[in-house]
Amino acid sequence: MLNHQTIEGLYALKLPAMAAGLAEQAESANHQALSFDERLGLLVDRELAEREGRRLERYLKNAKLRANAVLEDVDFRRRRGLERPVLLGLAEGAWVTSRHNVAIVGATGLGKTFLACALAHCAVRRGHTALYLRASRMLDELAMARADGRFQRLTASWARVDVLVIDDYLIRPLTPDQAADTLEVIEDRAGLRSTIITSQLPISMWHDAMGEPTIADAVLDRLLQNLHRIELEGESMRRPEPAQATVAGERSRKRTGAASSPATGGTEAQR
Repeated sequence: MLNHQTIEGLYALKLPAMAAGLAEQAESANHQALSFDERLGLLVDRELAEREGRRLERYLKNAKLRANAVLEDVDFRRRRGLERPVLLGLAEGAWVTSRHNVAIVGATGLGKTFLACALAHCAVRRGHTALYLRASRMLDELAMARADGRFQRLTASWARVDVLVIDDYLIRPLTPDQAADTLEVIEDRAGLRSTIITSQLPISMWHDAMGEPTIADAVLDRLLQNLHRIELEGESMRRPEPAQATVAGERSRKRTGAASSPATGGTEAQR
């Protein structure tokens, strides 16, 4: 009876993991030999673990990361200018607590989005919030929000996010209004929150692509301060590696040869 009342009390206190754990302990002979402190410690650990799991699930859902990317799946074998120590250092998360920014640049197909989402995932694991925004859609959403009076509310909600991922920035030159809206987003975050930006353009070309020189100066002044750079190069990762391509070609030729060679008979040309 006492255990039942205690379990009900734990549920009332919104401690469901501890309640379930206590019920399991009551039915387990192995737990009876443990001291009170040991059993209580197991219950607290279980509650903390389940709460952390729910928090991680909620934060990842809210982050809307485009790629289901984790650091453990990053391919360091392909030559694309990605330095393992640099990425693993960023994964530790000090850049987030220091309110620094990250820029990942390189041609299409080099895994910029995957790396950005993997770093955001690392930040979420460490208790930070994150949000993924594709740059073109972000700018469209800002334009619509400015038209219907939601602009301040929208930018304020983004300003509260610990790690904002802006993907495929400057895929086309900005209009003056888009440059001004970008400045609003970056200004709200400068020195207060962290931003990850991916772009196909080298950072040296960002200023010209923003169009308005004064606004470009303001944006880059805030972004480039305390910026960690990952500059990728090489062949698209969507293409097979040379060795893989050679093996695939050889297998294809063997299949073709087998199909064209009859088992018996046939002319010399057919053979």
